[in-house]
Amino acid sequence: MTKRSPFLKIKKLVLLLFLPGMVTCYSQNKLKLWYKIPAKAWTEALPVGNGRLGAMVFGGIKQELIELNESTLWTGGPVRTNVNPNAYANLLLAREALFKNEDYSAALNYTKKMQGYYSESYLPLGDLIISQSFQDTASTNYYRDLDIRNAISTTRFTVAGITFKRQVISSAPDQVIVIHFTASKTGQLNFKLNINSLIKHENQVISGNEIAMNGRAPSHVEPSYMPSANPVTYNDSTGKRGMRFELLVKAINRGGYVHTDTSGITVRGANEVTVFLSAATSFNGFDKSPVTQGKDEDKIAKDYLSKALLKSWPILLNRHCTDYHYYFNRVNFDLAAPANCTKKPLPTDERLLKYTEGAKDPALETLYFQYGRYLLISCSRPGGVPANLQGIWNKEIRPPWSSNYTTNINVQMNYWPAEVSNLSEMHLPFIDFIKTVAVTGKATAEEFYHARGWAVHHNTDIWGLSNPVGDLGNSDPRTADWAMGSPWLCQHLWWHYQFTQDKKYLRKTAYPLMKEAARFCIDLLVPYKGYLVTAPSTSPENSFFDDNKKQGSVSIATTMDMSIIWDLFTNVINASNQLGEDKAFRDTVIAKRALLYPLHIGKKGNLQEWYKDWEDPDPHHRHVSQLFGLSPGNEISPIQTPDLAMAAKKTLELRGDEGTGWSLAWKINLWARLLDGNHAYKMIRDLLHLTGATGTNYANGGGSYANLFDAHPPFQIDGNFGGLSGMCEMLLQSQGGEIYMLPAIPDEWSEGKISGLKARGNFEVTMNWKNKKLVKASVLSCSGGICHIRTSTPISVAGLVAIQTKTPNGYVTAFPTKKNTRYNIIGENQVL
Repeated sequence: MTKRSPFLKIKKLVLLLFLPGMVTCYSQNKLKLWYKIPAKAWTEALPVGNGRLGAMVFGGIKQELIELNESTLWTGGPVRTNVNPNAYANLLLAREALFKNEDYSAALNYTKKMQGYYSESYLPLGDLIISQSFQDTASTNYYRDLDIRNAISTTRFTVAGITFKRQVISSAPDQVIVIHFTASKTGQLNFKLNINSLIKHENQVISGNEIAMNGRAPSHVEPSYMPSANPVTYNDSTGKRGMRFELLVKAINRGGYVHTDTSGITVRGANEVTVFLSAATSFNGFDKSPVTQGKDEDKIAKDYLSKALLKSWPILLNRHCTDYHYYFNRVNFDLAAPANCTKKPLPTDERLLKYTEGAKDPALETLYFQYGRYLLISCSRPGGVPANLQGIWNKEIRPPWSSNYTTNINVQMNYWPAEVSNLSEMHLPFIDFIKTVAVTGKATAEEFYHARGWAVHHNTDIWGLSNPVGDLGNSDPRTADWAMGSPWLCQHLWWHYQFTQDKKYLRKTAYPLMKEAARFCIDLLVPYKGYLVTAPSTSPENSFFDDNKKQGSVSIATTMDMSIIWDLFTNVINASNQLGEDKAFRDTVIAKRALLYPLHIGKKGNLQEWYKDWEDPDPHHRHVSQLFGLSPGNEISPIQTPDLAMAAKKTLELRGDEGTGWSLAWKINLWARLLDGNHAYKMIRDLLHLTGATGTNYANGGGSYANLFDAHPPFQIDGNFGGLSGMCEMLLQSQGGEIYMLPAIPDEWSEGKISGLKARGNFEVTMNWKNKKLVKASVLSCSGGICHIRTSTPISVAGLVAIQTKTPNGYVTAFPTKKNTRYNIIGENQVL
């Protein structure tokens, strides 16, 4: 039994001292997801996270379920090398089949023999079950929300005239999840805490108010899409795979008492209770066994807990809010409400349904925009691991697609909005992870291709897996043998430099990795009919009908391959120029880029996906890989390459607007790059289409769940981040060496304002517009240099004589800037 904690005696004094700094944590704001009923499904629950610890809060009354995650809890251990000694021989045979006979079936079979092992899986940590008892069985005034302005989840309801409230935060500064219980009448908090997990574990009593769960992850879990009689394996003959984990739960009460036994923690008659959850794993890096070389998870979890226990709830909350606001408050986005917009506040699920039925709701769109930023802050923090397919939130031991890092677009899409939405720090875990796969990828490049540099294929995991997946030949090459992971990942290295202008980072981190990826591509390319091509080559997850009307997926020089390599080579050339070094290698890359197999326009006016102008078995396939050069690449644009842009548009028209959630999000970005704001907006409405809580229609049917999670379906977080990225692209683009203000504003966004977006060159941008025209703006130059701004109408720069040029696509205004100086922009016929 535990009496009242001593530090809580001064709680009222502490509350008074810290209340002024916490006002914003309780202020009313529009940035809330809220509901009138508890969540029944996981896709109705509300996510909180600090980058490492995640929780899904269901908001139950008598029984509350909080599902827990820790970002480093994965199956497996360090990757194995020399997994397929015959890979290179089959590479040569595949090339021979392609070049000599155009035998695509034979090439597919040889390519299939190049595969290694499947990736490992991201796991759920466990569940916290809260069984609460009341004086009555009936409840009223139910309310739950996720306040994304302050990163707090609240559940509130009334029973027998007493209002009960639970607040949940996942604190980054204190590295714990905290649940705060209150009641409007003293002595009314009566509940029991129990913990459980899908992973093998043991629970133990630590003290009168603390319990622990210890377990060990499986050594391997088969992907959910692979049928298996024994999909979950704990035994490991090497003794090096299967990490340890620990969860600690401790309850601090004011009033009443707390008792703990093997069934859990029981609270009786308390006035106020704060529950602390601390967790850790033995993960010690991608190249160390979590068993024999693992960290001490017990010490880590206890250290976090002991330090957090020194702080009261008001202090914990204030530290949490201050930390979160530092990132979130950088960007504000508002759209003018239409005259016929509903004024009645509706729960988010009802609001989303009405939006799906056609209602106008610009505030829901800005909520979705900021929700994407909330999710990125919550699942990707400096020093941690990157966001996976589900961010950090997963409830299944065999999650969809192993909840891994899928590198043929999905993990990259997670980070498309990081820089432009002013969350550059959240990009850093991904950049650090690229360093990891460059190490494992070096062995893959050498073993599978006899090539220099580093290679990554369709999937990777926390251990940096880089081989073609497939369990030594069990996968279709279109979902396994695509070799363009390393050059695509390098795009993010270059973006981080473009947005930050950090030359030390470029010299020490980005350029060396980019250079080695370019070396891999140089060695991978082979001469064919006067060009350099990739062979064998696939277009992720898609197929073709060849000249003999036979279906295949392996050919040469797919458009995506050539576009990604062109992108890397261009960025390497630019990086070398920025650094003023490595001219010999730069000249080599320039020469190789000139020989790349070029883009082709097909007979339908579309951009070809394949080496030849073949038909698609699935004309509406979710991937639009041939349009990489439009977005996220920079090879195609309506301004610089109008013919190719028209072909890209035709491709999108032929592909159709339907798709999975992340596919819809990609199309927002693509239409924005085509400067078609109205079509981009249509894709936003399609993405914000309410989808049922269950279902796995992988081909189509994408949208959003009631908690605004992206529906592939099932849930994939890349759609949330891709949607945010697309909305940013509609408002601001900077990939062409210019800051293009309002490049794709739709009619429905005719009036609005946004502050804090970032542009390449390390410029921070604020804009106000009306009737789709810029009224005023400001540009904060964070690094200095020449600023080029493209607008649809003329502008002027306050206090400066800027050079303005009229072009077929608006006006380009150039002026010099000084570091850390803000410049005010005035729209046509406007006065500051």
